[in-house]
Amino acid sequence: MRIDLYRLGETEECVAVATTNADGRVDEPLLEGATLVNGVFELRFHAGAYLRAQSVEPSFLDVIPIRFTVEAADEHYHVPLLLSPFGYTTYRGS
Repeated sequence: MRIDLYRLGETEECVAVATTNADGRVDEPLLEGATLVNGVFELRFHAGAYLRAQSVEPSFLDVIPIRFTVEAADEHYHVPLLLSPFGYTTYRGS
């Protein structure tokens, strides 16, 4: 599944793009080698395209945005998405 990470402010800036592996995980941190800064970010999970590629039709979901605030850029931010064709759940992982 494709995942885009945007930093939000006066404008939107795409700061990373990744694709999940066969286990549904990203192999490297999205900001590998970059410095995380405080601010508002949004992950965009391209669930509809992923589900269609898996021959799951019809898909109720398309792009799933998850907006979150980074208040301590030195902390670890792990945001998993658990997906089914008709719903999802997410949380801040460890």
